[in-house]
Amino acid sequence: MRTEGHDLRHHGDAEVRDDGSALVDLAVNVRADTPPAWLRERIAGSLTSLAAYPDGRAAQAAVAARHGVPAERVLLTAGAAEAFVLLARALKVRHPVVVHPQFTEPEAALRDAGHSVDRVLLRAEDGFRLDPAAVPKDADLVVIGNPTNPTSVLHPAAAIAGLARPGRTLVVDEAFMDAVPGEREALAGRTDVPGLVVLRSLTKTWGLAGLRIGYVLAAPETVADLERAQPLWPVSSPALAAAQACVEPQALAEAAHAAHRIAADRSHLVAGLGKFADRGLRVVAPAEGPFVLVRLPDAAAVRGRLRELGFAVRRGDTFPGLDEEWLRLAVRDRGTVSSFLAALDLAWGPGRG
Repeated sequence: MRTEGHDLRHHGDAEVRDDGSALVDLAVNVRADTPPAWLRERIAGSLTSLAAYPDGRAAQAAVAARHGVPAERVLLTAGAAEAFVLLARALKVRHPVVVHPQFTEPEAALRDAGHSVDRVLLRAEDGFRLDPAAVPKDADLVVIGNPTNPTSVLHPAAAIAGLARPGRTLVVDEAFMDAVPGEREALAGRTDVPGLVVLRSLTKTWGLAGLRIGYVLAAPETVADLERAQPLWPVSSPALAAAQACVEPQALAEAAHAAHRIAADRSHLVAGLGKFADRGLRVVAPAEGPFVLVRLPDAAAVRGRLRELGFAVRRGDTFPGLDEEWLRLAVRDRGTVSSFLAALDLAWGPGRG
């Protein structure tokens, strides 16, 4: 889907398909070296029950307990992307607004459902920080990511909660929040914000993009509306097993450790990128997600040269509010980052940028 020059259905996985499958992947925001062995074993153990229809009650209860909310406030989905489709189809809204740059599926789903969507474009010169005053007062659906893909900006929870209004549904995509140490600024589990809908994904931290598992946290009546829009048995038994496993205390402790490691690896990446500042490279800072957004002259050509050198990065011009000078880089381990920085120096060496 192209809207005003932006391909809303282009995602990072397109960079590593087909001839990109052998590239070092800095384009997809799924944590490397996942899923861990213990999680693979849990998923494999569910395969003996495939003859039975999926029963999501145990996983639903586990997710509810993880966030300290009643089970009727939880809806399990086939990834967070399904939740955007359900919201677009089930909610009766007149004036939906999407805060960009951000993940493009919410807008694509709304447009596919026949909605006319307004955009609030955050500005690079403001560090892509949220300006609550820019959101139209009559918007009855507002969608924002936190931390936001692709900018890696972590908005204050109070600023986002301040967008809540009577008669408004406030959708916060927290797909990458578990990669933030301490999950500071999270709204998941909050029941005091009217109209709040929080989306979470288990595919990023745990490497389950191929399994499709996520969930919605919202008021029971909203959950009921979304559930009615779902097909029967929307989440498979292996995905349910994964959901239950990933919210257990041991898994949460592992995710918390991973978040600190990601933060350290991100600091290494940002420091390395800083050495290119004299060539005009700019990093959106402070970055708080498992990826960073950079702007550099001749970015499209640099991206092509990086592919020749064995590295895939995410083009930025498919995100509303960005142009062809932007690239998104997934955070990887220090060794991979160091190799990438050396490749970037070659791809964008003196006289080439």
